[in-house]
Amino acid sequence: MSDVLLVVVDAANVVGSVPDGWWRDRRGAAERLRDRLAADGVPGRDGAVEIVLVVEGAARGMESAPGVRVESAVGSGDDRMVELVAEAGERPVLVVTADRELRRRVGELGAEVAGPRTVRP
Repeated sequence: MSDVLLVVVDAANVVGSVPDGWWRDRRGAAERLRDRLAADGVPGRDGAVEIVLVVEGAARGMESAPGVRVESAVGSGDDRMVELVAEAGERPVLVVTADRELRRRVGELGAEVAGPRTVRP
């Protein structure tokens, strides 16, 4: 799987990018994102991808779904995403977030970065 694109999605950042009432049910919003990713994958990306949805806070403990592995961050979700990028080694990685500091950190490790609209219209 070393040539399969690893897509790491910042659940809190992507969910928070659209003011649709997500704050009333943070876990439910993260579950809807997971389900959308499982159904639609990553639009515009041809070939196989491995999707990892990193959750924190109220969404911790959420189950994975076919096609989407859920990682519950023990501490900072940003730190867990940086760890996942570092663990990927030479494998191609796309991190989906609008967080500037996270974009900088994963970019320094060689990851491609895209905004929330990549996975959420």
